[in-house]
Amino acid sequence: MKKRFLSSVSSGDEPGGASRVRRRALLGTALLAVLVILSGLGAYLTRDGRSKSKVPAQQSSSPPVSPSGTGSSAPKAGSRAVLPVPPSTHDPIVFGKAAAVALWSYDTRASSQPELLASLHTWLTGEAKYADAASVDRLVASPVLWGRMADNGQYATATVNEGHFPEAFTRALQADPGALTTAYVYAVTVSGKQTIAWTGSPAGGAENRVITLAVQCRPSQPCALAGVLPAVAP
Repeated sequence: MKKRFLSSVSSGDEPGGASRVRRRALLGTALLAVLVILSGLGAYLTRDGRSKSKVPAQQSSSPPVSPSGTGSSAPKAGSRAVLPVPPSTHDPIVFGKAAAVALWSYDTRASSQPELLASLHTWLTGEAKYADAASVDRLVASPVLWGRMADNGQYATATVNEGHFPEAFTRALQADPGALTTAYVYAVTVSGKQTIAWTGSPAGGAENRVITLAVQCRPSQPCALAGVLPAVAP
C-alpha cells in the first residue's frame, strides 16, 4: 500500500497566470518548427495553466546523478543528500539522460520538497521565455504527499537505458535544418527504470519509465532543460 503513494502523486492544479501561459506558448512555438507532426504537441500549445500533464507523475530528488547520466544511488537514512547537478555538456542526448535520472530519483529521508524543487529549477534554461518550470514541478510530490512519503522513508533511484531524438523530430530537422537556429530546443526521449523503496522494504520494486524532454543547447553555452512534454514521442 505504501508503494501506491508514488503512483497517486499529483501536485494539484496550478494557477493559470498569464506569464506561465506565455512561457508555455513560447516553448511550444520553439518546438513547433521541428515537432510539428508529434502527437500531443497541439495540446501542449493550447492547454491552460490548470490542465494536467499527460506524463505519468513521478518525483525526483536527492540521489546524485552519475557523470554518464545512467544511474543514481540513494544516501543512507539520516544523511544529507547531494541534490542532482546538471552536467556541463553540449550534447542534448547526454543532458536529457541525466535530466531523466534527476526527475525519476528522489529521497524523502534526506531532502525536503522545497529543496528538491529548487534543485530541479537549476536545470532549467535561464531564458525565461523558454523555461517551463510548471511542467517540471508537476512531477514532484505536493508538500502534503511528500510528508506522507517521508513518514515511511520513501525514496527512489533510477537508471537510464537509452536516449534518442524522436523519429518525427529527426524527419522534421532533416526537412528544415535551419529550424533550430532560433531557440536551439531539441526533443529528447529517454527510457529507463525507476526503483522505489521505503523503510522496511529496501528492495522495493522497479518500473519502466519513458519521458520526452525539451532540451535547449545553444552553441555558446551548455545544455539546459526547457521543459517536459505532456506526451511521449517515440
